[in-house]
Amino acid sequence: MGTVTLGVSIAVPEPYGSQLQQLRAGFGDAAAHGIPTHVTLVPPTEVEAGRLAAIRAHLAEVARSFPSFAMRLEGTGTFRPLSPVVFVRLAEGVEGCTSLQGRIRDPEGPISRELAFPYHPHVTVAHGISEEAMDRAFTELADYAAGWQCQGFALYEQGSDGVWRKLREYPFGTAATAVPAQSGPASADTAIRRS
Repeated sequence: MGTVTLGVSIAVPEPYGSQLQQLRAGFGDAAAHGIPTHVTLVPPTEVEAGRLAAIRAHLAEVARSFPSFAMRLEGTGTFRPLSPVVFVRLAEGVEGCTSLQGRIRDPEGPISRELAFPYHPHVTVAHGISEEAMDRAFTELADYAAGWQCQGFALYEQGSDGVWRKLREYPFGTAATAVPAQSGPASADTAIRRS
């Protein structure tokens, strides 16, 4: 059956997800349009396609017992020089994301995954572009702020074209059933772009 490359993340809700995606593209990050704006829970992970059913069941079970929580983005940060990334910081919701990704990556579960670096929830807005462009992203989004109530997460698959596509959403507190891809896992409450 071969392998597939999966990722699990919390989508940044609209209109903020598209706004940040457009800004990322504007900084010169060519990958921007193939990566929905998100907070990573499980980074790109190659698995056997035959494990998908078990992974979906596991994700549904985690979601069923997990409560919604507030998330707020505020300001920028960077992993440079260790990694060429500029991101919008998660000012609220770090504990919720950390707990959630820990349950999803349960060593006894079907999507167990060791991380190369300690888990640090964030929203990437520039990756692998020129230092000058990353400096611009860091400065221009320094006053960015947005907030919403996180109501779930989603499973994504990376296609051969490098584009990430949503396979299924997992709302918190629901049974193990598929949710139509067009309905978002998080609803936006507030977001502002301060000058």
